[in-house]
Amino acid sequence: MIDSAMKKKGIWRDPEGLWPNAIAFIYAVPVHLLGLWLLVQPSPLLVIPGLLLTAHTMVIGAYLVHECGHMTLFRSKKINARVAEILLWFTGGAYASFERIQHMHVRHHRDRADVSCFDYQAFLHNGPGWLKRLVVALEWAYIPAVELLMHAQVMIRPFIDEQYHAERTRVILVLVTRLALFYTMFQFSPWSLLAYALAYMLFLQALFLADAFAHTYKAYFVDDPREPVPAEGRDRAYDVDHTYSNLISTRWPLLNLLNLNFGYHTAHHERSGVPWYRLPELHVELFGEQHPQILPYRELLKTIHLNRTRRIFVHDYGDVGRGPGRADGFVGAHGVSFLSIV
Repeated sequence: MIDSAMKKKGIWRDPEGLWPNAIAFIYAVPVHLLGLWLLVQPSPLLVIPGLLLTAHTMVIGAYLVHECGHMTLFRSKKINARVAEILLWFTGGAYASFERIQHMHVRHHRDRADVSCFDYQAFLHNGPGWLKRLVVALEWAYIPAVELLMHAQVMIRPFIDEQYHAERTRVILVLVTRLALFYTMFQFSPWSLLAYALAYMLFLQALFLADAFAHTYKAYFVDDPREPVPAEGRDRAYDVDHTYSNLISTRWPLLNLLNLNFGYHTAHHERSGVPWYRLPELHVELFGEQHPQILPYRELLKTIHLNRTRRIFVHDYGDVGRGPGRADGFVGAHGVSFLSIV
C-alpha cells in the first residue's frame, strides 16, 4: 500500500519526471513487445525494424534499471526494485537479483573503481586454449564474446559457487520463462530466434561502448561482493580526472537520448542522484560546454576498431592524450557492465 503522503506527492521522485519517464517506460516495454511481434512476421521488411526496435528497447530498459539503482525514478524503494526486476527480465539480465546489481554498482561509485565478482581474463587464461582463441576470433569479428561470457557466468555461478546457492531457483525460473518466450517465437517463425540473437548482440555492443571508455579506473576482483578494496587516495579529483563523458553526439545532443544520456558520465558521477533527463543541464552547470573529459564516440572509433582484440586481456585501460587522436591510446575495458559484474 502506498501511504497517503506518497499519494499526495505522486510516485515519482521528481514530479517533473512524469512525462520523460512515462515516455521512456512506454518505449522500453510496449514498444519492445512490438519489436518481438515484428520479429515473428514473415516479411523481412518487418523483421529488420523489429530487430532494431528489440535491441534498442533493451538498451533503454537497461538504463532505466540503472536509474532504479540510483533511486532517481520512484520515491518508493519497493517500487524501484519491482520495476527494475521486470525490466531485467526483458533485458535478459534477471539471472542476478536487482539487489545484487544495485549493490555492486553503488560500489563502483563509492570505491571509484571497477569492482567485479568475476575475473574473465583469469578464467580464459586458465581455461582450454580453444576457448581463448574462440573469444579472440569472435571479438575480432565484432561479436561481443566477452560480454556474452560475463552474462553466462551470472547464470552458471550459482550452481558451482555455494555463496550464491540461494540464487539457483531464480536462475531456473528466469531461464524457464525466457525459454518459454523463445519457444513461442519459434512456433511462429524459427528465423525469429536468429533475429533475436542479433538484436541481443547489438544490445550488448551498445552497453559495451557506453561502459568501455567511461573510466580509466583501476580494476579489482573480489570473491565476496562486500569485500573491501584499497582506497589508494581515490578522491573526488581522481574521479573527475578518470571519468569521461562519451557522448553519442556533441553536435546533435538529442542523439544522446539513445542511451538515456548515460554519456554524460562525469556529471552522473558528480551527482549520481540526478535523473537522466537533467544530466545535460547539470553537465553544463558543472563543467561547461568544452570540458576536456568530453570524449565523444567519433573520437573513439579508431581505438574501438584497432584494439578490439588487444582489449580482451589488458590490465591497464590506457590513457587519453591531448589534441587530434587523443583517444588512440585509450584501449578501454571489457566486463564492466553493471548488469554482469555481480
